[in-house]
Amino acid sequence: MKTIEILTELLRFKSITPNDDGAMNYISMLMDDFTITNIDEGGTKNLLLMRKFGGGEHLCFAGHIDVVPPGQGWDSDPFKPVSKDGFIYARGAQDMKAGVAAFISACKDANKTKFNGTLSMIITSDEEGDGKYGTIKVLEYMKKQGILPDFALVAEPTCVQFGDTIKIGRRGSINGKIIVRGKQGHTAYPSKCINPVHQIAPLLAKIAGHDMDVGSEFFEPSKIVITDIRGGMEVVNVTPADIKIMFNVRNSNLTSLESVENYIKSVFAGLDFELNIARASKPYLSDQNSKIVRAISMAIEKHCRVIPHLSTTGGTSDARHLSEFGVSVVEFGVCNDKIHQINERVSIDEVKKLKAIFTDLIDSF
Repeated sequence: MKTIEILTELLRFKSITPNDDGAMNYISMLMDDFTITNIDEGGTKNLLLMRKFGGGEHLCFAGHIDVVPPGQGWDSDPFKPVSKDGFIYARGAQDMKAGVAAFISACKDANKTKFNGTLSMIITSDEEGDGKYGTIKVLEYMKKQGILPDFALVAEPTCVQFGDTIKIGRRGSINGKIIVRGKQGHTAYPSKCINPVHQIAPLLAKIAGHDMDVGSEFFEPSKIVITDIRGGMEVVNVTPADIKIMFNVRNSNLTSLESVENYIKSVFAGLDFELNIARASKPYLSDQNSKIVRAISMAIEKHCRVIPHLSTTGGTSDARHLSEFGVSVVEFGVCNDKIHQINERVSIDEVKKLKAIFTDLIDSF
């Protein structure tokens, strides 16, 4: 079955997170020559497909079948794909059913290559959500079974011009809220008040825009970004009882949740304050000289005639979970100029080339 036919069928499923709308059954029927394991939990559908071709290394492709809601204003039904002027229009066309279709097609044809290892595919219906029961649950299962992959590729859309970008890492995300408590009172008697705004005023410069590290070759400095400050009763003659400060840190592997927590506590030491801090996602960084990076780079250069840039930009992806389980992982896919937008579309030519690149990747292992 051709890649574009697979993609067109996948786009018909109204698979808004975490609903797969039957997409997993379709994929399972298509890949009946692979061992099929359903790992469903918490309303999330997860599919693990595996096939052993020989005694070589284990290569895994990973992706998500779920999409964000389409919104209003489309020129056509977002779940009835339309082919026009070299593009296919539908929700999820770029993010990321194109990538899933390409690696399904490449794995389906793997028996035509020289591949002599184990191939697997991890597909989840909850990546656009919190992912609590998604890819990480499949990896937990694989670890228990002793079948974790050696290398993995997540087929997220990565490019500005097709072939120009491979993701070898992503920043993590740390969220925090600081509550500084004072004593409410009348502005005419400031000595009888404890004004938390006055208390934090000289401290803001120590946290606003503060770099937690100096950055590295692949990451900018991990910066504390204040996102909200509020307190008081919105009147001019009463001081606030407390003030709340919210912040976010997009952190590299050089900064941990613990280091951010310790720094905030040191800045606010001596005040009556409460800090709530949590990690939304962990950072990851793969070795730029690993086999998977070299192999996908060569395949891209062959089909696109460009040398791809190694990047860590963007938000989060499921690659962080694979990295956490010790898997050498990269991300590569089609362009990402229309993801999550009205009239999302993908280039047909890009999808065909992506399948060819994935086929060469498999062949190189």
